Amino acid sequence: MFSTRSKRRLAAAAAAVLAAPLLWFATTGTSSAAAAAPAEDWLHVSGNQIVDEAGNPVWLTGTNWFGFNAGERVFHGLWSANLTEVTRSMAQRGINLVRVPISTQLLLEWKAGQATVPSGVNTYANPELTGKTTLQVFDAFLALCRQYGMKVLLDVHSAEADNSGHNHPVWWKGTITTENFYQAWEWVTARYKSDDTLVAMDLKNEPHGAQNETPRAKWDGSTDADNWKNVAQTAARRILAINPKVLVLVEGIQVYPKPGATWSSPNTNPDLSSNFDNTWWGGNLRGVKDYPINLGADQDQLVYSPHDYGPLVYDQPWFQKPFTKASLTTDVWTPNWLYVHDSGTAPLLVGEWGGRLGQDERQDRWMTALRDLIVDKHLHQTFWVLNPNSGDTGGLLLDDWKTWDEQKYALLKPALWQYAGKFVSLDHQVPLGGAGSTTGMSLAARYGGGTEPTGSASPSASASTSTPPVPSGACTATYAQTGAWSGGFQGEVTIKNTGTSATRSWTATWTMPSGTSVASLWNGTLSTSGSTLTVRNAAHNGALAAGASTTFGFVGSGPAPTPAITCSAS
Repeated sequence: MFSTRSKRRLAAAAAAVLAAPLLWFATTGTSSAAAAAPAEDWLHVSGNQIVDEAGNPVWLTGTNWFGFNAGERVFHGLWSANLTEVTRSMAQRGINLVRVPISTQLLLEWKAGQATVPSGVNTYANPELTGKTTLQVFDAFLALCRQYGMKVLLDVHSAEADNSGHNHPVWWKGTITTENFYQAWEWVTARYKSDDTLVAMDLKNEPHGAQNETPRAKWDGSTDADNWKNVAQTAARRILAINPKVLVLVEGIQVYPKPGATWSSPNTNPDLSSNFDNTWWGGNLRGVKDYPINLGADQDQLVYSPHDYGPLVYDQPWFQKPFTKASLTTDVWTPNWLYVHDSGTAPLLVGEWGGRLGQDERQDRWMTALRDLIVDKHLHQTFWVLNPNSGDTGGLLLDDWKTWDEQKYALLKPALWQYAGKFVSLDHQVPLGGAGSTTGMSLAARYGGGTEPTGSASPSASASTSTPPVPSGACTATYAQTGAWSGGFQGEVTIKNTGTSATRSWTATWTMPSGTSVASLWNGTLSTSGSTLTVRNAAHNGALAAGASTTFGFVGSGPAPTPAITCSAS
């Protein structure tokens, strides 16, 4: 017999399955469940989607901000940057979810009442944090996220509070035991079980290790101490016994036995020709097919979370030969983790991806390909990383902790949830960016259950109007170069509705100079005829209210142009 909660979830899931194609791909319209927005922002799973309590699909798109996991025990950057300014800046630029790495050690210190005042906070830059402990700084950050319409994903990044703790392959270390790991998660879940700002828990960052390494994480049906599948399942069940509404994320491992091999098979050659399929730390979810995580009645809270990087982090074998988005999808992403999404088993949240731009053409090609895959399939994602002090990737912020890397942000922006020219919050009441935001809307506004921000098309109004006004068909297209490197460049085009009524669609056309071509494009559909390029709106950004705008971007090769772009709308 189904419990009341199970019946509610089944009804919401059924509504989501029926409504999903309309919700993601129609430019107008709303779900039948959206007349009254849910009072809370908790999320759950329906097939390979994450949905709100009314069954509306949502898209978790954000970034990482590390430091609580490290020896400083607080966000890096607060030694110069202001917490409020950084948080507000993320929200205004479309970050609706922040993944916050932390250590088991720090959680246990908080549990024991041993939170200390951190030395890594500049109180001249952060006078509001004067005298606050590390726990109080975390709570202050949660309050800011509530104010600006963002949600938080907590990630146990390492056992010990250590700047290099993520290199340790498993969840126990030194005096930190597996039971400590469970208890830390139980404590933090209980503390925040009534706060829907903290919507998700990423159980452990990047369990890894090759077969010939000790210790290492494996994935099978055993209860062995190093079996990450069993530990993750146990931790998830203990969390959900306290808060059955929080999402639980399970990352993969590093290697998995090939057909015919076992965990006892030798692995003296840790590449793809050995007995094991080897990939990024946390990126191998092949074991899900054979040994899926089983959460019983709480299965609808499970999300799998792979990590993936480019050749500047490590020159994997698949980067040492010609590759494209198609070959990466077939050879790497699908067998390691994308099949989980494509089969409808569960949603995926790519918890870490990113890196430096303009230094290696292969790196740029990989990052663009993965970004496009994320957009095409609406995979959830948290980009690595906000911090400029991430040695092998750099950050979205530059070294002053205030200025954004506009080239990198331009690449990320299409993978941030946008609708009708606005960024979409995961909060039903608060627009992304906070009250009065000019760049964001609330989740209720997205689905017609709340007030739409000024300048944004109203889905519910469009759906309920029997004789919609005839669009004036006036628009402008403005080009800006957002990046350049040897042999290539990146551009962004802003389409603005200059008419007096909403558009249904738009088209931009221009001529490229000889020797220049477009390698990839996002937020639009490209067609070419000789040197003439035509871009039509994507499914999600054709509807523009009067005065509203949207953007599409592209990466080009050859000399950077200054195109004269014509725009038409209907």
